[in-house]
Amino acid sequence: MEVLEAIKRRRSVRSYMEKPVPEELLYEVLEAARLAPSAANIQPWHFIVVKDRETRAKIAESCSFGRFLTESPIVIVGCGDMKASPKWYAIDTCIALENLVIAATGLGLGTCWVGSFDEEKLASLLELPRNFRIVALISLGFPREKIDLGARLLHAVRPRKRLEEIVSLEKFGKALQRSQSEGRSP
Repeated sequence: MEVLEAIKRRRSVRSYMEKPVPEELLYEVLEAARLAPSAANIQPWHFIVVKDRETRAKIAESCSFGRFLTESPIVIVGCGDMKASPKWYAIDTCIALENLVIAATGLGLGTCWVGSFDEEKLASLLELPRNFRIVALISLGFPREKIDLGARLLHAVRPRKRLEEIVSLEKFGKALQRSQSEGRSP
């Protein structure tokens, strides 16, 4: 799958098949994260791969909207090293996690980015060193086809903004003009 196609297909998956993720696919998405750029190439990230069902259940309990994490065969906890990169650890870790998410989509896997969690509880559960902060959680597995009426309603009420609404040329508010041959964004 081409990169832009994977980006277009990527969605938040909250329902997974009871099918393990093959090790080679797990290693491919982790490799995509590893290859992400970072400030001064410090690479301040660390990823905790959680497969154990009980641990995933405890992680789910620490999340506001994370019950589905128990169903997901893998939860990847993206952590950033504050000591190694005090100013950029969170941004760099997010870049790596986005690489992981796009790679997973391209490989036919589903993911969901989770940012609402009890960090103190999770850090204790995962025995995280003090210099690391949990940046985000990513569920990973094979998507179960399920109609998500809430998501469909949300996208009907709040569709993607047009490119012209989110991009300015040179200064904020100055419209970026497309030529007729370039077409419009979907």
